[in-house]
Amino acid sequence: MVHKFTVTPWEVKGKIDYSKLIKEFGLKPMEDLPPEFTSNLLFRRKKIFAHRDYGRIIDAIKHKKPFAMMTGLMPTGKFHIGHAVLAKQFLFYQEMGAKLYIAVADVEAYNARGQSLEESRRIAIDQYITSYIALGLRPENCEIYFQSERSSDSKKANAFYRLQNLLARHATFNEFKAVYGEISPGKMMCGILQAADMLHAQLPEFEGPVPVVVPVGPDQDPHIRLARDLASRIKEYKFTQLCSTYHLFVPGLNGDKMSASDPNSYIALTDDDKTVKTKVNKYAFSGGKDTVEEHRKHGGNPDVDVAYQWLTFFEEDDARLKQVHDDYKSGKLLSGEMKAILIEKLNSFLKSHQAKREEAKKRVREFLR
Repeated sequence: MVHKFTVTPWEVKGKIDYSKLIKEFGLKPMEDLPPEFTSNLLFRRKKIFAHRDYGRIIDAIKHKKPFAMMTGLMPTGKFHIGHAVLAKQFLFYQEMGAKLYIAVADVEAYNARGQSLEESRRIAIDQYITSYIALGLRPENCEIYFQSERSSDSKKANAFYRLQNLLARHATFNEFKAVYGEISPGKMMCGILQAADMLHAQLPEFEGPVPVVVPVGPDQDPHIRLARDLASRIKEYKFTQLCSTYHLFVPGLNGDKMSASDPNSYIALTDDDKTVKTKVNKYAFSGGKDTVEEHRKHGGNPDVDVAYQWLTFFEEDDARLKQVHDDYKSGKLLSGEMKAILIEKLNSFLKSHQAKREEAKKRVREFLR
């Protein structure tokens, strides 16, 4: 039976066949990695499943050579569990010696969603940057910036916006139509600005010619392809082609993609323990059977059980996770008990995280330069 699914920057639906995505997008599966990567849960459990040109990043980490990581945030909703998966990746790269570039897409939020720059700044600081700091982000080798105001250093700001303007010559209307469908001048400008975000770390005013990795979900791949195409065409700069990695989606509580527009599909990192318990118990899709008797006899399906799937992203202990998996599949562990394990895990993490957020609020200025 063929399962239909859709993965675009605006829509993700259906049962996703990641092996098919690898072929369709021209990616390479993530193969065995050096020992440095095994400490990171996302690499160890193959949650990061594919890449483009990642060999340059592996080489830089193995031989302690300079490299950079670039990511962005859309400041239009609450920072939730799905966003924390990306944060875990850039914290790993910072540990491995990368220079981090984190763009706040306030211009994109203004053009695509009609949100004011002031509101974007408020959300970015309160929801995202504060949580990044609480999760362990350090100010050293880290630049967080707003697209509307790249830098107070005029040389850096001029270099960034000059690159954006020069890239515009090498983009075509048909490319944007293929990527964005319904397009406007604002959306086209944002696409080019996004390419400048990904490429500008290699300018002499920033890091110079170093490899840059951009970690994304597969729905964002069209943006990567556009930036790579523009990088290959522009003659004024000699860019090292962008590297990219692709992580599995953390399912929403209902089993579909997690969506910032549906608060019942996610747990925000500012949710209290009562909210977590209510959401997980009420909305988390279960892989259990209809009755206790059936479940004891036939067992549950951890592959579709959302509580278990979330644990695979957040339970660090491999032996503990395997025990939960085996007990659930055998019927020894009931669906309600699986949810209780996740609730305890989340609330323990969130209690600590929220205390760290209060301290992080005092440190935001260290990260905005």
